[in-house]
Amino acid sequence: MDFYDYLEIQPIGNNMFLTVPKYDKNGNLRNEPKTVEDLKNYNRRIVALGEQYGKPVCATCDVHFLNPEDEIYRRILQYVNFQDPEADNQPPLYLRTTEEMLKEFEYLGEEKANEVVITNTNRIADMVEKFSPVRPDKCPPVIPHSDEMLTKICYDRAHEIYGDDLPQVVEDRLKKELHSIISNGFAVMYIIAQKLVWKSVADGYLVGSRGSVGSSFVANMAGITEVNSLHPHYLCPKCHYVDFDSPEVRKYDGMAGCDMPDKNCPVCGRKMQKLGFNIPFETFLGFKGNKEPDIDLNFSGEYQAKAHAYTKVIFGHEQTFKAGTIGTVADKTAYGYIKGYFERQGTPKRNCEIDRMVPHLVGVRRSTGQHPGGIVVLPMGENINTFTPVQHPANDMTTDIITTHFDYHSIDHNLLKLDILGHDDPTMIRFLQDITGVDPMEIPLNDPKVMSIFKSPEALGIRPEDIGGVSTGTLGIPEFGTKFVIGMLEKTKPSTMTELVKISGLSHGTDVYLGNAETHIENGDCTLLTCIGCRDDIMSYLISKGLDPSLSFTIMERVRKGKVAAGKVKEWPEWKEEMKKHDVPDWYIDSCEKIKYMFPKGHAAAYVMMALRIAWFKVYRPLAYYCAYFSIRATNFDYAIMAQGQTALQGWYDATSAKEKRSAKEDDMLDDAKLVLEYYARGYTFAPIDLSIVNSRHFQIVDDRLMPSLVSINGMGEKAADAVVEAVKDGPFTSRNDFRSRTKVSQTNIDLMDQLGILGNLPESDQISLFDLFGKGM
Repeated sequence: MDFYDYLEIQPIGNNMFLTVPKYDKNGNLRNEPKTVEDLKNYNRRIVALGEQYGKPVCATCDVHFLNPEDEIYRRILQYVNFQDPEADNQPPLYLRTTEEMLKEFEYLGEEKANEVVITNTNRIADMVEKFSPVRPDKCPPVIPHSDEMLTKICYDRAHEIYGDDLPQVVEDRLKKELHSIISNGFAVMYIIAQKLVWKSVADGYLVGSRGSVGSSFVANMAGITEVNSLHPHYLCPKCHYVDFDSPEVRKYDGMAGCDMPDKNCPVCGRKMQKLGFNIPFETFLGFKGNKEPDIDLNFSGEYQAKAHAYTKVIFGHEQTFKAGTIGTVADKTAYGYIKGYFERQGTPKRNCEIDRMVPHLVGVRRSTGQHPGGIVVLPMGENINTFTPVQHPANDMTTDIITTHFDYHSIDHNLLKLDILGHDDPTMIRFLQDITGVDPMEIPLNDPKVMSIFKSPEALGIRPEDIGGVSTGTLGIPEFGTKFVIGMLEKTKPSTMTELVKISGLSHGTDVYLGNAETHIENGDCTLLTCIGCRDDIMSYLISKGLDPSLSFTIMERVRKGKVAAGKVKEWPEWKEEMKKHDVPDWYIDSCEKIKYMFPKGHAAAYVMMALRIAWFKVYRPLAYYCAYFSIRATNFDYAIMAQGQTALQGWYDATSAKEKRSAKEDDMLDDAKLVLEYYARGYTFAPIDLSIVNSRHFQIVDDRLMPSLVSINGMGEKAADAVVEAVKDGPFTSRNDFRSRTKVSQTNIDLMDQLGILGNLPESDQISLFDLFGKGM
């Protein structure tokens, strides 16, 4: 008894399971409590022990759910997750009121019941000090001299681009941003990102920036993002002549620099660069510069693991951990749990009743996992256990991955989390560069033929009817190839980078386009260029109307997070009046009130730049483009269906499209099939798979045709495909038995390969008959 601070007793119902008869291994009845009175006596004994040893006794409910009727949800969870045979015997572990608890323990007498229910419980609560389960202090990693390093990197790059005498606009923006970043202690975050990006680029993989980091000119000069956030301007790469202020340039305020007409340098005659996306820095760090920066980076999926490993080189092996996540029950999962439970019980429920119950299970913790790209960095000298426990994700003790046990959102105010995400676009760019030798950074972003495919497939030499009625040429172009975005392109007919950035913002937002911008454009309230597309649009527009810059920033933040739409901004009526005083139109205010999430302009610009580079290859290096797409992005390319000719594929496509009900796989195959039909329509065909030269995972160009990879064979896994390619290195196959034994490919796959003619005329075995040996004349 000396070990305990206090003793606990619970309502009789909580322990009724103990009265169920139990037998030992010899079949003898164990000496268990048999009646309610036995359980009461146990509680009386505990109260007596508390008095004897001077320990307070507290009555608790052992609460697992709020109301008595909520036991059904715990029953469902236990039944579904653990197949617990006792799940239907739920004890009443609900939250009882004080009056209910006093009545529950009235058998102890009124005075003792008051003591265990009220006096002692409050006494223990008062003894517990208030503390936070996570540390309150911020502990960013330290890289010595990061302030000076960042300043030098930025000025060196600025002078390299803009010349020895920096334009005043460039000088002022650098000074303003560097002061804001350094004074708030954020320089180390920029240096970390710079090191990761430079390492990836040095290893041959471009890196795409995410989020609002594209708003930062310092990030651009440090090489973290290729988005130049300054006002549109011309720049001569040879003599550094720059034009920010001419009337010709000022016409493009608020637009992207690359939308300006081509122009030669008036000093040296060299063709000038057209730079700038007109994104305010305040979107990133706020007007006070103290908004927490979030630098997210898209690395090639092939390079992501190396980038993660490089963080250990920068900080040390014991200082980095994968960011943990907590998976919870989603709507559809909860629906399945409830429906399945009642069906197994033989008492199926109507859909409306299941729908009523679903919210009670949504959000319940289901499992732990890891963030796809989050790395938590621990400062030197700190112990991770003072911030969070660590664990193997999903309690898988066989993995060497260690994650934070607390969800990273719970500790992001303490420790830096790097978002090092894997993405297909940088992989595509690297693949295309390798097979064409074209430097993606030299690709122009305003090529007329490339821009035209966002309105018509004509530049590809095909018609809409060749590709299932799609009236653009953007199938397979990242961010612009989905049915939803193609619909936007067909309605808006964009012809400029600015419009494409706007469409990217609209397509990634929630309740930004459908029922919002789309309606206002159709009503004539605004155009594609003047609607709210990205979060930055709100702040810039409100400032241009004369609202206070700080208020404009605050309104943008509340709107883009969906706080206004959710009715959680009590100041909104006042802000609406302020906007009306400054002639902000009603349609604009209405649009703000519907938005639930908005994309940052810097993120949209980075995506569009990557998309335009890939689109250039589609227009000018089509075979390389399709080779890259089918190798990296196609999820359900089926060799037996798609590589057997245009007529065969068109027949399958028409039949599958006409189905009333299709599987998710068939829908994905239809998407891939559109690209394959486009490939055929442009005059290309596929080479049959040749085991002597085929690649296991990537398509390859063979005599102006594409040879599909082995994994394009339905059912052929990557390991099996790799095994075939490795086996080929040991010489040609002499028979099907030889192929089977050397590759370990399943008989099902061998039969399919045989049907497709991939195995050629290989005999079943290496046995040679006398007939084969001596011929007919024997």
